Amino acid sequence: MKHLKRKLSSRSTHTVLALVAGAVACAVAATAYAEPLGFLETLHHHTTLINTVPDNGDQNPYAIVVAPASAGTVKQGDVLVDNFNNSTNLQGTGSTIVDYHPDTKQMTLFATIPRDLKDCPGGIGLSTAMTMLKSGWVIVGSTPSNDGTTGTKGAGCLIVIDSQGKIASTIASANINDPWGNMAVVDNGTSATLFVSNAGFGVGGATGNPPVFKQATVLRLDLDIPQGKPPVVKKETVVGSGFGAQADKGVFLVGPTGLALSADQKLLYVSDAIGNRVNEIGDPMTRDTSAGVGRQLTADGLLHRPLAMVTAPNGHLLVTNALNGQVVEIDPASGKQLYARWIDTDKAQSPPGNGDLFGIALTPEGDGFYFVQDDVNTLVLAK
Repeated sequence: MKHLKRKLSSRSTHTVLALVAGAVACAVAATAYAEPLGFLETLHHHTTLINTVPDNGDQNPYAIVVAPASAGTVKQGDVLVDNFNNSTNLQGTGSTIVDYHPDTKQMTLFATIPRDLKDCPGGIGLSTAMTMLKSGWVIVGSTPSNDGTTGTKGAGCLIVIDSQGKIASTIASANINDPWGNMAVVDNGTSATLFVSNAGFGVGGATGNPPVFKQATVLRLDLDIPQGKPPVVKKETVVGSGFGAQADKGVFLVGPTGLALSADQKLLYVSDAIGNRVNEIGDPMTRDTSAGVGRQLTADGLLHRPLAMVTAPNGHLLVTNALNGQVVEIDPASGKQLYARWIDTDKAQSPPGNGDLFGIALTPEGDGFYFVQDDVNTLVLAK
């Protein structure tokens, strides 16, 4: 009987262990299910918010900026969107910035910049390079053309606009040539650091099969912001160089577009469209020489000509594709591309969404992101 009891006891122990192991496995599985691998998994809906065409007919929305503070006609949380094309759809000729108000779901015109602004070499064609500072100043890039082609493009500039939408100053220098990509920004209130890519060096007309010029740069601008006065450039430093850029009939320019800083500001991520990759530049805030193209973080795979880029709340990178309607999530710690998600399935393009996605910006709450569909001139919220 004792022997039988021991056997029963052993069998009972095995049963209990099996039940415990099963419970642990279920708990692990539940935890794995409950905790998403990435940020994109937490988003479930796309909502078209507004048509971005103002009264003058400008189209092709590019940059998106969420206002960090209330100033002038702009309220904190408003979404500023600029236009690259004019009413006849000529690229490099758009001159307006619109303001979408999430609280009223209405859009107003924030600024119209004169097309022939004399202090801006080549005039005005507002690009994806735009930011709004806490002090209320808006800084936007111009990549201009006279006829919608790169054959007549100018070097452009950065335009400083006050919170009422009025031009305050321009920033032009030998280091600025077609400021193209969305800015990465560190804003300390009385000072700020801007990173902007320049894709115009060497690039000419788009006839035949245009060559790739490996002269595109990433420029750091250290700004002083005096009380009540426009920001002034204290120092310019080229921190990245040698990226590819190419004239293109369909999209004007192909060049480095997305810029995003790591949380500790020790790395600057650059989406290199020509190289179909994302690279990283070390010590971007303090370096006083160019890192060249930096180090490759990830390439190819789910990337199809990466464009705009932003850092998600979990530290991952979100990168829009130019050649399809997807956004790709990347873990910068490992360089692993986690997955791609369709955010534009418009079958008027092939593949769907091809050439539609440019600007991207997080919501203030970090629970989604804004993006534009430039083929139909709309601002969309993914949440």
